[in-house]
Amino acid sequence: MHDVKITAVRKVNHSDLQARYENPIEHTCEVCEGQTWVSRSGQRPDGLCESAWDSMRWFVEELAAGRGNFYDGWMKNPYSAMISCNDGFRPVSFLLERI
Repeated sequence: MHDVKITAVRKVNHSDLQARYENPIEHTCEVCEGQTWVSRSGQRPDGLCESAWDSMRWFVEELAAGRGNFYDGWMKNPYSAMISCNDGFRPVSFLLERI
């Protein structure tokens, strides 16, 4: 099994969508751009949002198992993937890299 580095590379805030559709909430995403985690043996790293993990889990497990080249050459590095969490109001893009 390989380790997989997970890096938050971009966080977007759709304030217009929040104003139109989201109920006010106190606790929102605390991920910061540049923040990193390491998945060991395909497991969710401590401190990584469970919702984000749900979006990337399959890719992390595949990379950890030594597989890659998703969608026949999608990524320049075949042992990586760019995955976004499923928060439509403040999505975070994560770079997954086998290390």
